[in-house]
Amino acid sequence: MTDIPGYDTIRWDNDQVVLIDQRRLPEEEIYLSCTDYREVVDAIRTLAIRGAPAIGVAAAMAAALGALRFPHTDIDGFRRHFRDVCQVIGTARPTAVNLTWALERMMSLVAANVHPDSSALKTRLVAEAKAILQEDIAINRQIGVLGQELIHDGDTVLTHCNAGGLATGGYGTAVGVIRAAWEAGKKIHVLVDETRPILQGARLTAWEMMKLGIPHTLITDNAAAALMANGKVNVIVVGADRIAANGDAANKIGTYGVAVVAQYHRIPFYVAAPRSTFDFTLSDGSQIPIEERDPEEVTHIRGRRIAPEGCRALNLAFDVTPHGLISGIITEKSVCRPPLPQSVSALRQA
Repeated sequence: MTDIPGYDTIRWDNDQVVLIDQRRLPEEEIYLSCTDYREVVDAIRTLAIRGAPAIGVAAAMAAALGALRFPHTDIDGFRRHFRDVCQVIGTARPTAVNLTWALERMMSLVAANVHPDSSALKTRLVAEAKAILQEDIAINRQIGVLGQELIHDGDTVLTHCNAGGLATGGYGTAVGVIRAAWEAGKKIHVLVDETRPILQGARLTAWEMMKLGIPHTLITDNAAAALMANGKVNVIVVGADRIAANGDAANKIGTYGVAVVAQYHRIPFYVAAPRSTFDFTLSDGSQIPIEERDPEEVTHIRGRRIAPEGCRALNLAFDVTPHGLISGIITEKSVCRPPLPQSVSALRQA
């Protein structure tokens, strides 16, 4: 559960994956019911569900769905089937490492199985997917507990994109930190970047702020620097889709620019993410794959063309913020402080 009254981001319900269709928000609160793993893959690709931790949960549940659809009990045939299912799911989106993390966890369970009948294994895979969801919610709450200490009473907090309950199994990472500060009684105000081109801030974060009753103001992405220059921002908290071993962090396009301006104005810039978002196999952010999406997301808004016919567009979905611009990375284990290469290394051993 997201703990926001009236909605779940994703849940397992009678051997179906049920998720709120984030493409339809905020106008409509509609749920998709997926009975086939390929439907979940499509939901991930088309942003019906998005956000690194939520994608991880969705991948695990898609794998469980794929497992249930294998009609035989033969374990060798099941292993081949499950491998093929996970390969398809793994292609859904390239940047968010939580997707591969969740699939590896599900595949490890299959690899460890010693029984010749796949029936019990299918039940265990469903239970594992459910456990990943519940663990994610608990992890996000702990991120909030640690992160809210970095927000002071009276602060104005800027956030970019959506890293709330909608981007996770529930509660949120960056928005979870903000939410925890609000729930602790701190009088805060949130500046919500609209986050072009898909407007995750305007459509999703603002929607969550309304549901939670947290005071907020929606701003254009272009206004963030001016507000920082005018002393209107005290602290910045964003999420992440993949963090390299040195602390370089990939997040929604535009995050890097926010971090650069924040450093110039000496405003703390924090990243909030679970340990599962760290990719310790990558030495730095230059190795993080950056998704390039359909140019129509730039030339159109909600299906309506805003650019001239024939205009070429580039649609980079993410950018990488170098670790030197990050004041700290808030995880469920601890807050990694500069120098980040050393503190992230310590997190890896934790």
